[in-house]
Amino acid sequence: MTDRPAPGTPLVFRWRKWDGSPHWEHDCVFLGSDAHGDWVGQRDGWRSARPGLDTVSNGDNVTLIPPSGEYAATLNATHPRIAVYIDIAWDVRWDSGADPTGIDMDLDVVRARDERGVFIDDRDEWEEHRVRYGYPADIVLRLEQVAIDLEAAVRAAAPPYDEATAAHWLGVLTRLAP
Repeated sequence: MTDRPAPGTPLVFRWRKWDGSPHWEHDCVFLGSDAHGDWVGQRDGWRSARPGLDTVSNGDNVTLIPPSGEYAATLNATHPRIAVYIDIAWDVRWDSGADPTGIDMDLDVVRARDERGVFIDDRDEWEEHRVRYGYPADIVLRLEQVAIDLEAAVRAAAPPYDEATAAHWLGVLTRLAP
């Protein structure tokens, strides 16, 4: 693990698309690291924006940035519809400015709070963008498998997608960003 900011340090998680164009930016705070990777958090009402949309978070949430760089997993405290939202990604890492960055690959794993349960979302967008942006075949195969594996882990509520892990990091968020 390379140097990380001190816990409590404000930062911006910057997403881009495969072609380098800007995507989401989330104001958040560095929380720390564990065996699963690095964690950042966002308080209710903190800014999230992308070209054409500026909004705020709906409830506290914490996001895992795993060492693989193949996804970012957000666990929501009180979001009314979504408990877990995993962005399948490429090259999620810490940039030289000490902020996390990543390429959003348009495929997501979701645990909804309603009857939809756990599912892989945005397959249509994934199909469209893999052609438009020319995703390499080996990356497509790898990330499709990552999505399937994550769907199974979320369905099983395996750590870090369990309530205890979420509660721990949401508690850290409350202490570091009251």
